[in-house]
Amino acid sequence: MQRLMFLLMLTQSCADNPAFKALLSEKALTDLSQMMPVWIQSKMKSTAIPDIHDQVDIGIGWVNYVLSHMRVVQCETAEPSLVFVEGTGLYLEVRELSLAVSGRWRTKFGIITDSGSFDVEVYNIYIRVVLGVGDKDGHLSISSESCSNDVGNVYIQFHGGTSFFYQLFEDYFSGKASDMIRQKICPAIQQAVTNMETILQERTVNIPVDKYVYLSAPLTSAPAVTDQSCRLEVKAEFYSRRSPSEPPFSARAFDLQYSDKHMLTLAASQFTVNSAAFAYLRSGALQTNITDDMIPKGSPLHLNTSQFGVFIPQLRTLYPDMKMQVLLYASDMPLFSFTSGLMNIHVKMAAKFSAVKADDALVPLFTLNVDSRFSGIAQISNQKLTGAFKVNNITLTVGSSEIGDFKTDTIRQVLVIAVNTIILPKLNARLRSGFLLPTLQGFSLSNSQLLIKNGFVVIFTDIRLPDGLNAP
Repeated sequence: MQRLMFLLMLTQSCADNPAFKALLSEKALTDLSQMMPVWIQSKMKSTAIPDIHDQVDIGIGWVNYVLSHMRVVQCETAEPSLVFVEGTGLYLEVRELSLAVSGRWRTKFGIITDSGSFDVEVYNIYIRVVLGVGDKDGHLSISSESCSNDVGNVYIQFHGGTSFFYQLFEDYFSGKASDMIRQKICPAIQQAVTNMETILQERTVNIPVDKYVYLSAPLTSAPAVTDQSCRLEVKAEFYSRRSPSEPPFSARAFDLQYSDKHMLTLAASQFTVNSAAFAYLRSGALQTNITDDMIPKGSPLHLNTSQFGVFIPQLRTLYPDMKMQVLLYASDMPLFSFTSGLMNIHVKMAAKFSAVKADDALVPLFTLNVDSRFSGIAQISNQKLTGAFKVNNITLTVGSSEIGDFKTDTIRQVLVIAVNTIILPKLNARLRSGFLLPTLQGFSLSNSQLLIKNGFVVIFTDIRLPDGLNAP
C-alpha cells in the first residue's frame, strides 16, 4: 500500500510540472530601454489630446476659454530605466521627458469672442511606475502597484487676436497646465494597465488549433521575478476536442538555462509534442485512405493485385486484375523523445489492404504492421527553422491475413527504398529550405539559437520590435 501511495503521489507531482517555460532576461529590459525613446516619441505624437474647457478670472470678470486641436509636435526623452523588482514585477522610470504642443485657443467674455493659436513647452517630466505581475486562474495578470510623477517647467506662448493680453496670465496658464498634466499621468497609466489586464483575462487559456485538438496553456504558477529575470511556466498540453483525456504519461521537470546574452529563452518539453500525438490519436485524425488515384502515374508501384502479386503470388490467383485500397492508421501513439542534439520518433502504423470490386465494395486482404524509428536534427538558420531526418529502422510484420501466409522481406525492402529515395529526400528538401520563425503583431525573433537537450528543446533569442520602433 505504501508503494502504491508513493506512485500516486509521484504521478500527481509530475502531472503538475510545466511543459513550457519562458524567461525574460535583464538584457531584454536593457535593450527595451534603449528602444523605448523611439516608441514614446511615436506614441506621444499619435496620441489624441482632448479639448480643455475652463474659465479664468481676469479681475473684471470671468473669461471662458477653450483649448482645442492640440497635438504633440515634438517629444524628447532620456533613456528610461527599466528593471526587475524581485517578487513583484517591473520598475519603470521615464526621465527628462519634454514635450512641445501646439493648438488653438478660443475665448468668450460676455459678448466678446476671440481666438488664435498657442504653443506649450513642457520640460523635465519624470514618471515612476511599479508594475506587478501575477497569476489569476491561470491567466497572466498585471497591476499598477505604485505611480508617481513630477513636472518641471511649463511655458506657454499665445498667438493671434488679443494674445498679448492673455500672455499677461502666463503664470496662471502654466500652473494650470502643470497641475493638469501631473493629475492625469498616473490615472492614464492606471487605465492603460486596467485595459491590458482586461485583455489578458479575456483571452482563453484553451487555444483552438484545428478541428481535432486544442492547446491548454494556463500558467501553472505565478511568474517568478528575481532582480535578473522573470520566468513564466505554462502547462502546454494538447487535448482532443472530441474526447479530451489525460495521456498515460506526465510532464517531467526540467531546468531552464539562463542566458545573459539573449533577451528571451523559450523551452518546450517533449511532453508537449507527445501530448499532441496522443490528442490526435484520440481524435481519430491519424488515419487516411490511400487509393491508386493518389499515387503518381510515374511510380514503379501501383495499388493493384497484379503488381502486388509479385510479392504475394496468391493475390493474382484469388483476385486477378483488381484495384486495391489501403487504410493507413496509427496503431499506437507516435512517440517523440529529445536527446542531446537529436530528435527521435517512434511510429507504429498499420496498413489494412483491401481489394476493390467493380461495385466499389471492399474485400479485406491483409494487414501489415509497420514499426519505424527515425532521428533528426533541427536548428535555426537565417531566422528559419530547418532540419533533416533519417530512418534508423523499419520492421514489417503481418498483422492478419485473409489470403493465407506470405513473406514480407521483399515488401520491406521496397518500403525502405521508397522511404530513403522518395519520402525522406522530399521531406528533407522542404526542411532544408526552412520555415520562417513566427511573428506576433509585428514583433519578431532575431539572433535565435536552438538546442536540443535531454527531454526538451530550448531557443535563445532576441526580440525585434515592429519597424520604426527599434532603436536607431
